[in-house]
Amino acid sequence: MIKNYFKVAWRNLVKNKVYSFINIIGLAAGMAVAMIIGLWIYDEVTTNKHFKNYDTVYQVMMSQTFDGKRGSQIVLPYPVGEELKAKYPDLKAVAMRDWGGKHSLIYGEKKISKMGYFLGEEGVDMFSLQILSGDKNPLHEPYSIVLTEETAKILFGAEDPIGKMVKFDNATNLKVTAVVSKQPKNSALSFDYLVPFHVQEKMYDYVNLYHKTNWGNNSWQAFVQLNGNATEKAVDAKIKDVVISHFTDENTLKSVKPEVFIHPMSKWRLYNDFENGKNVGGFIKYVRMFGILGFIVLLIACINFMNLSTARSEKRAKEVGVRKAVGSGRKDLVQQFLSESMLISGLAFLFALGLVALALPFFNKLTEKEMSLHIGNPLFWGVMIVFTVITGLLAGSYPAFYLSSFNPVRVLKGNLKAGKSSSLPRKILVVTQFASSVILMIGTIVIYRQIQFGKNQPIGFNNKGLISVEWSDDISKSYDAFRNELLNTGVVVSICKSNSPPSQIFSNNNGWEWKNSQPVEKTVVFSTIATDYDYTKTLGIKLIDGRDFSRDFADSNAVLLNQAAVKRMGLKNPVGEMLKWNGQPMKVVGIIPDIQMQSPFSPISPLTIIFNKGWVSYVNVRMNPGMPASKVLSAIKPIFEKYNPAFPFEYQFADEEYAKKFNYEELVGNLAAIVAILAIFISCLGLFGLASFTAEQRVKEIGVRKVLGASIFNLWTLLSKDFVILVLISCAIAIPVAYYSMHEWLQHYEYKVVMGAGVFVLAVAPAVIITFITVSFQAIKAARANPVKSLRTE
Repeated sequence: MIKNYFKVAWRNLVKNKVYSFINIIGLAAGMAVAMIIGLWIYDEVTTNKHFKNYDTVYQVMMSQTFDGKRGSQIVLPYPVGEELKAKYPDLKAVAMRDWGGKHSLIYGEKKISKMGYFLGEEGVDMFSLQILSGDKNPLHEPYSIVLTEETAKILFGAEDPIGKMVKFDNATNLKVTAVVSKQPKNSALSFDYLVPFHVQEKMYDYVNLYHKTNWGNNSWQAFVQLNGNATEKAVDAKIKDVVISHFTDENTLKSVKPEVFIHPMSKWRLYNDFENGKNVGGFIKYVRMFGILGFIVLLIACINFMNLSTARSEKRAKEVGVRKAVGSGRKDLVQQFLSESMLISGLAFLFALGLVALALPFFNKLTEKEMSLHIGNPLFWGVMIVFTVITGLLAGSYPAFYLSSFNPVRVLKGNLKAGKSSSLPRKILVVTQFASSVILMIGTIVIYRQIQFGKNQPIGFNNKGLISVEWSDDISKSYDAFRNELLNTGVVVSICKSNSPPSQIFSNNNGWEWKNSQPVEKTVVFSTIATDYDYTKTLGIKLIDGRDFSRDFADSNAVLLNQAAVKRMGLKNPVGEMLKWNGQPMKVVGIIPDIQMQSPFSPISPLTIIFNKGWVSYVNVRMNPGMPASKVLSAIKPIFEKYNPAFPFEYQFADEEYAKKFNYEELVGNLAAIVAILAIFISCLGLFGLASFTAEQRVKEIGVRKVLGASIFNLWTLLSKDFVILVLISCAIAIPVAYYSMHEWLQHYEYKVVMGAGVFVLAVAPAVIITFITVSFQAIKAARANPVKSLRTE
């Protein structure tokens, strides 16, 4: 019987090639979108699940109150790791980690710059790193280094790396103690090498001088693994005062109130937003949003199938009547029609699989992921079979029950005519379909405008023709000679040092005092940039008042403020004012505009630029604007290699780095645009099929009207108006829904675009125009047909 169902279903597909093609392509497009979004969601929700201790590993975090605002952070004091390890038995393991960064690795004549971490020795087991060769406790030795398999091959080729010495930053020899597997791209611990955390105390004097016993500097991260019987809530209660217990300052105790807690690995990726010390979600909002979008596109494709199947009901009516007359029950007919939808769904799935395979490389580039179709995994095929069956049932259930409900007596007497009531469900489905598409279009336009709004915000400095290169001890040794040689090339206009690149701010500090400030205001946090000379010149910042740091003055205690800092301090004539920073006198020598180096959608923070020759992480170079970038880079590369021999010449363009701040918004915008375009395409495909069937159904009426003198325009209006009215109703429903949804989305941004009427016109106009074009093709074709052919049988 099942074989017979599918045989009849196949004959119907072959007999109605155009409608079959529309159904299959429409469903395939919808299924492909749903599959790609499904793969993306799977990649997001399975982040870090490859770690064996996924359920017991937590990141230690801390909530503090600054300037009346309670915030949560992942950075902690250096000594917190030893304290947690020594005093809290609920913690099976504790591993400290730095922020990570690129460092030079040298072996023989080979030198590479790779990204890695200083990690506590218990971190290897905690993060269940797969050791391919070497010591099982590879970070136990103080001067050791762990390499990924990929990094080891680059440095050592076919040689066995275990026991070999690698020079780190051209300064410290480290022994390779293990080679481990490279982490997946969606891992929270992605690295090329690992070095013991405490070796920093031997490598860098500043760690011993400023960090080792300092409970007030938060620059490090901590991870813990709980014992089997420990709970998150119980551990939170025990460790909450681990930092504040080391403070004696009353202002800190009363106003900052640092409170330590742990955050589970399962929430690191998707639930990483905090407000007032409480978790309020995070990237999960995008996962949910695109899950809904994927379902909507699939639903739109299913609606196409429903509409075309029920619209052709008169064509199938006699078949139903005959089947019922010879004894078929409604159950048999439902099974027959569902088998047809299953066959179409199966064929659509094969097409969709091909579309996904073609689209995945582009999608991976767009989302910066490494997703693939797991065709060798039986679980994948099990999920796909269930997905195909559900799609077939979703698309075919309504037509199956509708067609099987026909009365055989009425059908065989020829009394079954489609009236207004029979077309109402189709009209509702068309309205639903197009309303969903228009909502997606409006959302895409709003997201695009929000991105452009952020990009068009003034940033206060010139990020074009500006590059930054990571600092090193080798450059530090001969900085003046290095600087002069660069300037003498003529391809460089200006150079400066800083503790962060032009597109970011790495440091935030409190402890500032100003005229008439209150003791509690010492907790106000100011962003901090450390530099020496020519910072404003190199970045192209125009001073509002005062001057930049100068070699003509003794500026060791000088500071520049931005407008936000002046406003926060309430200074009327700031230049010349004396401030204090942690008790040290500081003199304001200049005022700069509010420069945007953080999120372009958030208020600019109060900023202090301090004069500090030793606090350096980057050298910034302003290129000669009259020369091509390629010529400038070629000229300065040999100089960098001369003074920085341990590092390959690697640089960042400030404008490109700044553009990365829009990555999330652009990802959301691009995905929404793709989904919206496909939704419109699928909707128009269905509309084309309905218009074609309507014209076919009314062919004799059209013939009679032409004989009686109706013009092509009259007939075009007759056939098109119903569809256009439905699309206009769709737009009327979509506009308020889209306005509410996008208004809520925009509330996440401090600086946001205003949704004017133009947004809705831009979305509605194309929808109506596309509808006109789609329907008009069939309407004009029917109107131009020879009436003799349609009436010859009458």
